[in-house]
Amino acid sequence: MNENLQRRVLMLLHPKRESALTTALEIARGLSSAGISVEHHLSSDGNGVPEIARYSGRPIKEFELILVLGGDGTMLRSAEMSYGSNIPILGINIGHMGFLAEVERPSNEEVVRAIITKDFFFEERMSISYQIERHGAIVDSGWALNEIVIEKESSQMVELFVSVDQRPLSLWNCDGVLCATPTGSTAYAFSAGGPVVWPDVDALVLLPLAAHALFAKPMVLSPRSEISISVRSENATLSADGFRYKSLLNADLITITRDQHTFTLARMNSAPFTNRLVAKFQLPVAGWRGE
Repeated sequence: MNENLQRRVLMLLHPKRESALTTALEIARGLSSAGISVEHHLSSDGNGVPEIARYSGRPIKEFELILVLGGDGTMLRSAEMSYGSNIPILGINIGHMGFLAEVERPSNEEVVRAIITKDFFFEERMSISYQIERHGAIVDSGWALNEIVIEKESSQMVELFVSVDQRPLSLWNCDGVLCATPTGSTAYAFSAGGPVVWPDVDALVLLPLAAHALFAKPMVLSPRSEISISVRSENATLSADGFRYKSLLNADLITITRDQHTFTLARMNSAPFTNRLVAKFQLPVAGWRGE
């Protein structure tokens, strides 16, 4: 086969889940027998799967698919690897069910068959970006698929002045302020009391965390909105998706907007988001008369 036409799949594995390693080996054997090259990468330190080639470092765009064997955290790691490439990501839950992977775990044979035949449904997910301005200069920038959080570093609350579209909104003494995508609305934002936003809705979620204020409600904003957060105290930090961190100083200005890049999630069935919500929280639907 011509090298330029070689089909390649990258597996991202949770190294501390034995079932992820055994599943990876079985799927890799099935793909290899169909002439599809497979490389694997771990989401953190681990020994990996000796029988499968380790990730060579080749450009992510040379892979047709990222297959994630793990949970939502591993899915976020795959987003970090694929940022800007829009390579489809297929998540197979190994362990607790999240919202980014398949609702029901398919068999290894079904996964192999879907990859060989390219039989997928696709979902496009928006992301958000931030810039940190300090003394008039941009000192850092980044992005997130789930959420960006400006929060306290110690037990003392932080003072954050928030504006939306260059208009002042509120000054909050709080644990922090969170801005999430619809994808992230079921993660940190949900646990903090935010709304569940269906993933095909274009919107930004703005949520103060434990604010000492009469008005401290979650808000759903236009995806075109610009959120500005001015830090009015020391010991604050910014986190993106819970694992990219940046320390903040008094008077730093953080600007959050929709990012130019999107992510594509591959799915093996067209089950709606409602099914994932019902399965995750075991919502009572007994007696429903639909099909």
